[in-house]
Amino acid sequence: MNAPWKPGSINGRDLFSAYVCDDDTLDILRPVVEEMGWPVDKCHKGGLRNAVQSLSVAASPNILLVDLSESGDPLSDINSLAEVCEPGTVVVAMGQVNDVRLYRDLIVSGLQDYLLKPFSPEQLRDVLSQANAVLNAPKTDEVASEKPHVSTAVIGTRGGVGASTIATSLAWLLSQDRERLTALLDLDVHFGTGALALDLEPGRGLTDAIDNPSRIDGLFIERAMIKANEKLSLLSAEAPINSPMMTDGTAFFQLQEEFRAAFECTVIDLPREMLISYPHLLGDVNATVIVTELTLASARDAIRLLSWLKSHAAQSKVIVVANKVQSGGLEISRQDFEASIERKIDIVIPADPKTAAQAAKLGQAFVEAGKSSKASAKIVELADQVLGAVDGNEDETGGQAKASLMDKLNIKSLLPSKKKAVEQDAE
Repeated sequence: MNAPWKPGSINGRDLFSAYVCDDDTLDILRPVVEEMGWPVDKCHKGGLRNAVQSLSVAASPNILLVDLSESGDPLSDINSLAEVCEPGTVVVAMGQVNDVRLYRDLIVSGLQDYLLKPFSPEQLRDVLSQANAVLNAPKTDEVASEKPHVSTAVIGTRGGVGASTIATSLAWLLSQDRERLTALLDLDVHFGTGALALDLEPGRGLTDAIDNPSRIDGLFIERAMIKANEKLSLLSAEAPINSPMMTDGTAFFQLQEEFRAAFECTVIDLPREMLISYPHLLGDVNATVIVTELTLASARDAIRLLSWLKSHAAQSKVIVVANKVQSGGLEISRQDFEASIERKIDIVIPADPKTAAQAAKLGQAFVEAGKSSKASAKIVELADQVLGAVDGNEDETGGQAKASLMDKLNIKSLLPSKKKAVEQDAE
């Protein structure tokens, strides 16, 4: 099982340090820190005064937990701490004073959160998880607004066709290869694999958004999303399976609106069942990728999805991708499949179980684990077509289709007598 977070350092600084006043708090803190994969030896005895002394001669950590229990003037002491903390440090405080005004003043001064003592391990874990999410969240100054936003939905015709694999790979390519600030939204709230595929802890951002749509704004996006690489951020969930999703879809609409403002690309891993309850999800999507296998059941559902998209998302460019295609033993041939759905398959991705297994072991996107594979090359082609939905550039498939059509028209128009005349003219 992948560890939630990896210990060590980021940007040359320790990931986490804590300075607490009493042994009871230390006893609660250490198991939680160890569970999160952080170094337990960074949990120090001594409150804020010890933190100021230590950090005045050493680099501050990325996440700092300080105890204000022995502080006579918390606001003044926090200002002293700010003088020795490096920019970007996420500070969480704890204390025994239950005062709303103090809490507000501390938050305004730059603290991430204030934890009231005594607290439970679960409360501490939630606060530290949120601090870690803020640390890994995309920064607003990273956003480049010059390129038009590209929104893409990836839908599988059946479970197991590999739609989530395509979605995570597409998001990874757009962020790494195309260097676009990208958001990956995994809307399989209970069984999503977006975070798992990228070796990340999903966090509570998506479930919080569903429960409280009014909280969704730019600051919420910055804090809730988990960063997968420098330009890729993820919002997903592993909601308890005994908790049904109670929402009218407002949260999803607002998330898409905020993504358009904060990112250059959005990739939505969209379970097909969501289309029934929330058809507005595709209202502003630029490209829809239908991932299918060459089977009878997939052909039937591809027909239904294509018909639905024609009626409800006519503005979206539809790209049909046949995934995990083997060289032989197909249930339906490509020709028969295309005849049944009454359109061409845009991209055929060959089966590559070896790369898929390697990606799962490494906790990487499929295209990252198998950069030189034929399957990855096809996903790169898919990324080009997705960007072409907004950029207006003809993709390779579209260009070939037009040439083929002209060839057919020319052949049909050349009757035997006319063909002979053309050949004589050419001589």
